[in-house]
Amino acid sequence: MPSDLRPDHRHADSGRSPLLAKTDAEEYGGSRTPISRRSTFHERDPETQAKYETRKRYTYAAIFLALSLVSFTVQTETAVYIQHELKWEKPYCMLYMTHGSWILLYPTLLLILRLQNLSTPWPAFWRRHVQVLRQTALMVQHQTLHPTTRQSQISPVRYMLKMTAIVTCALTVAGGSWYIAVNLTTASDLTAIYNCSAFFAYAFSIPFLHERVSVPKIVAVAVAIVGVFVVAYGDAAPAKHGNKSGGGAGGDKAPPDHEASDRTLGNVIIGIGSVLYGFYEVLYKWLACPPDECSPTRGMIFAMLFGSLIGGFTLLFLWIPIPILNYMGWEEFGLPHGEQAWMMAISVLSNATFSGSFLILISLTSPVLSSVAALLTIFIVAIVDQLLPPPLNSPLTPAAVVGGVLIIGAFGLLSWASYKEMDEERKKKLEVDESDIDD
Repeated sequence: MPSDLRPDHRHADSGRSPLLAKTDAEEYGGSRTPISRRSTFHERDPETQAKYETRKRYTYAAIFLALSLVSFTVQTETAVYIQHELKWEKPYCMLYMTHGSWILLYPTLLLILRLQNLSTPWPAFWRRHVQVLRQTALMVQHQTLHPTTRQSQISPVRYMLKMTAIVTCALTVAGGSWYIAVNLTTASDLTAIYNCSAFFAYAFSIPFLHERVSVPKIVAVAVAIVGVFVVAYGDAAPAKHGNKSGGGAGGDKAPPDHEASDRTLGNVIIGIGSVLYGFYEVLYKWLACPPDECSPTRGMIFAMLFGSLIGGFTLLFLWIPIPILNYMGWEEFGLPHGEQAWMMAISVLSNATFSGSFLILISLTSPVLSSVAALLTIFIVAIVDQLLPPPLNSPLTPAAVVGGVLIIGAFGLLSWASYKEMDEERKKKLEVDESDIDD
């Protein structure tokens, strides 16, 4: 596949690009020999090339899927423990700390990239890094791999700041609705309704991302949601479930159903939150991700940068409700202490890891696949509960097994349908590009 951008001959003497592993250097123009578009296309036929690119993208996606599942499971277990066992219930403060921690994503990535390229002088490394980020931001803004000269002359910073504000506000409202509803409705209702966001992610993907109306995908999403309902309502004790914005609910120590203060209102609020969370995922893919033809490595790097921008916006502006909530008496301000602080640190860092992986997963695949993939944690948490020592453990129930099998099957079907669709799209685009070159 041809390079996303023309080679940068100014830094050709630095060898491979400081941003990437050796195998990806050519995609960023770090190779010493410019890439010939004609020779590249004739080395492989379009079908073989399409399969290679799709397989590469899905390999990266699989790695970050595994990382997101592990980190989200840790976050769920620690969040439920903090709220039920340690009695630290500061929903907005937890939301603020969780989203604010995302600011660590990009510095962590930059440190890893630098450690991989210590032989490159820092000025050259940083200059090339900034150049690639700017070029990728232009791709995001104009949704093309090759912005025009006129488009490239205008800085993308203003656009990225605006998109950061929009996406962060959508995320905060969606995540905040979960915290509002958690004390109004039951843990089972919360789990079932909140996870319908996978359906809404698919619904919004059709008009905004031009997602195909595919029968296998519709069936997969429907089966996944049925699996969630089986887990949520199949047992006497509500299943543990983590909120993507840091909280946790359910488990043996969850409040009984009769303590729900206003179940109808809570269900309405979490229903709105479910819609908004599906919308947030599509909004991020639509406004803040490079085109799907962009190299996976470039997409991963930019996803981490955008995650840090969300964290920075949160820290700078979203502290404002904290003193207001404290003054109104709705949430008394207080920081965690002792064991609460340690567990909160683990929960927050786990959520930051999950969120970074989740943003990358959306960038590499789609909001629909990523949203259904997140449902796998419900079954994983149930397995972990079985393995925990007493008194933290709880037995793996038949409902959890049946629901988990349904979710896993749905994810497998959706992955297969998405893979085939992505493979076909890439093959068509490669054929069009080859035809244009030969003409």
